[in-house]
Amino acid sequence: MNINQAFSILQSAGGVRAARIITEKYKKISFFRTIYYAWALRRGMPVAKIIHSKWFYGLEFYTNKHTLDPRPDTETLVSTVIKDCIVPQPRRVLDMGTGSGCIICALCKNINDLSGIGIDKSKSALRVANKNIKKLGLSEKIKTKHADFAKFKSAEKFDIIVSNPPYIAYGDTRVNDAAKFDPEIALYAENNGLAAYEQIAKNAVNLLNKNGKIYLEIGVGQSNNVIKIFEYFGWHFEHVEPDLSGINRVLVFTL
Repeated sequence: MNINQAFSILQSAGGVRAARIITEKYKKISFFRTIYYAWALRRGMPVAKIIHSKWFYGLEFYTNKHTLDPRPDTETLVSTVIKDCIVPQPRRVLDMGTGSGCIICALCKNINDLSGIGIDKSKSALRVANKNIKKLGLSEKIKTKHADFAKFKSAEKFDIIVSNPPYIAYGDTRVNDAAKFDPEIALYAENNGLAAYEQIAKNAVNLLNKNGKIYLEIGVGQSNNVIKIFEYFGWHFEHVEPDLSGINRVLVFTL
């Protein structure tokens, strides 16, 4: 099958943009592969899940069914940390719930002398993160560990803690169809989407250096509740950062 025929089939299934991305990624596509991709597009599968690739903060990441696809909203989290790290100095970062590794990789690529650890309770997600860490040449800077928010312990303390935890409440009808192709463990949390923040707030008190900061991505309308949770565990709210749509997206706390 020539590329124009493949483009036509994919366009009818998922639109011009999807067809263009797929045919640019794969210069040659067999008939059966084209039909499979078209079937996946009609089911609503995101293009990133089809081609196993998503760009984030100027870097290309491998992604699959075991991780969230990196999203533009999360670039606000990365930008906020970078903005606070203008002065060059060695720093250690902990990424709680690293998933594909996109956050910690983007940080270590853009902040001199930054290194750290990414943790996740999904071993499958850690395999994806390790693949991206190696691909981006960051194996000397970033290590991963199998652990969850509540139980992770460390002899060292960190200058920066970042997290984009699961924050969607079970039954939230605002979730789009594409989310059904993401792992539930990375999307949904108990207690109306706040359970992960409670675990992080309690445990991270023991993981942050005295002059360090924790940066959290939050969902729409969650800022007040998350601030209350962190203040209850002794954190001091510093500021909030909106995303490009003007929605409060990142909360910053100190101890």
